Amino acid sequence: MSHIPGAGHANRSRSLVKTLSWRTIGTLDTIMIAFLVTGNLAAGAAIGATELFTKMFLYYFHERAWSLSDWGLEDVQVETTESTATVLS
Repeated sequence: MSHIPGAGHANRSRSLVKTLSWRTIGTLDTIMIAFLVTGNLAAGAAIGATELFTKMFLYYFHERAWSLSDWGLEDVQVETTESTATVLS
């Protein structure tokens, strides 16, 4: 069965946008937690800025690795003119 765009596998642009949006949420969370623990907003921002880049890098490659796998994806039945012609012949 051939790959159908939008039916399970993410392209690199989608992975990159998901990476950026998730890291924005994650970094804000880290800054808030670090601020609550340390009581220092500058320390929270420094921790958040550091983990922003390390976790974005790790997540992107994690996402790309998952996009190579079909595990957990369901096949989608698609009727093509080629298969219809074969059935009708």
